[in-house]
Amino acid sequence: MNQGGFIFIFAFLFVLGGCYSVERNCKDFRVGTFSYTALINNELQTSIFVRDTLYEIESFQGKIDSSSIRWVNDCEFILTKLNPKNNKDKRPIRIKILTTDTNQYTFEYASVGNNKNVVRGTVYKIKSKNEINQR
Repeated sequence: MNQGGFIFIFAFLFVLGGCYSVERNCKDFRVGTFSYTALINNELQTSIFVRDTLYEIESFQGKIDSSSIRWVNDCEFILTKLNPKNNKDKRPIRIKILTTDTNQYTFEYASVGNNKNVVRGTVYKIKSKNEINQR
């Protein structure tokens, strides 16, 4: 195949790849009950949290913690602890939803202004907004 053929194939694959985009239905995850499991000190630990339009209440290792939510856009929000216990807790956390699926989303998070220590994870939806309102 000559050089023109390679350029044509490369251009075709580039255009084809450029048409692919990850669909994110972030609004489906604004409100509900969720779980997140992470490896902490070589042990899997699970956090359960309930999120509404203004607040997130987390239960982790028998402790309850509350944060306010400020949505930056449909797929990114800032969590700020309501009752920080130390300077680390005073720093807001930026959370960005990267991909969504039916009952889960992949995200990354870091302290606001800290782009060096970004952590990724997956959150699973346990209950939707409608299930919470039926109580």
